[in-house]
Amino acid sequence: MFAQGQQPQESEEPEEELTEEIRSNRQAIFEQLQKGILDDREVTIQVEEEKNQNPMMNNGLEQMGIDLSEAFSQMTPNKKVDRTLPVKDAREILIQEESAKLVNDADIHSEAIQLAESSGIIFIDEIDKVTAKSEQSGDVSREGVQRDILPIVEGSQVNTKYGTLQTEHILFIASGAFHVSKPSDLIPELQGRFPIRVELNDLTAEDFMKILKEPNNALVKQYVALLDTENVNVTFTKEAIEKIANIAFEVNRDTDNIGARRLHTILEKLLEDLLYEASDMQMGEIQITEAYVEDKLSDIAKNKDLSRYIL
Repeated sequence: MFAQGQQPQESEEPEEELTEEIRSNRQAIFEQLQKGILDDREVTIQVEEEKNQNPMMNNGLEQMGIDLSEAFSQMTPNKKVDRTLPVKDAREILIQEESAKLVNDADIHSEAIQLAESSGIIFIDEIDKVTAKSEQSGDVSREGVQRDILPIVEGSQVNTKYGTLQTEHILFIASGAFHVSKPSDLIPELQGRFPIRVELNDLTAEDFMKILKEPNNALVKQYVALLDTENVNVTFTKEAIEKIANIAFEVNRDTDNIGARRLHTILEKLLEDLLYEASDMQMGEIQITEAYVEDKLSDIAKNKDLSRYIL
């Protein structure tokens, strides 16, 4: 019986009682997941369907801060699809989905705009290509490109898909080879926006040695790792690296100076035979010595005609 004015409450489904057995089972599964025991077991989960975006859809509209693909994706509801995949991959997908729900995109975009405006750096490479003297037959106006760059460097508002960006306090750095032209060939207005000019010296043999040995992804390390995938253990002696550096310096000096890119062509030629024969060597061990470098590269380096086209 219910008192007047009272309505019967809808019955709610009782929550599952968390017994000690259930808690113990969950803890055991959690420990197995942590140890990777269940990584290869396949499970079926529901994930949001990936939407194919046409890269040509935004062509010409990004400059106005319009992202049509994002707008259309927000208009259409997210569709769930079933996927069967290993537990390891399923966990990554679920973690990414749940992490995305905790992120406020508006706050991230706002902070990104502020950081870009206060401490952003924009690097413009090969600016010598837009000087008047570098202009050849064609429809592209080099001076027109410079005048398009000018207001951005001077300081203006640029519309992006994340919001309006003010460029007044952004540091702009431009570089160029200037073999055919020189910085004074730029329009005067643009020259005035790059008041500090620095001319770089040619790389020395010592510089080439540092480039070959010190970076985490140095070319020598890359080729050693590449040949290691074929079970070929390659080592370079100190004298061999010095010889490679000296050859790179000499070829740059006597032919076209292409900087550190020279090391790539030299190492490619030096290890050419090994790269082709590595799959047949089966657990071979090769030491690259100064004599080996001399044998492979000396004649080419001395012949200017050959080194121009090979190295």
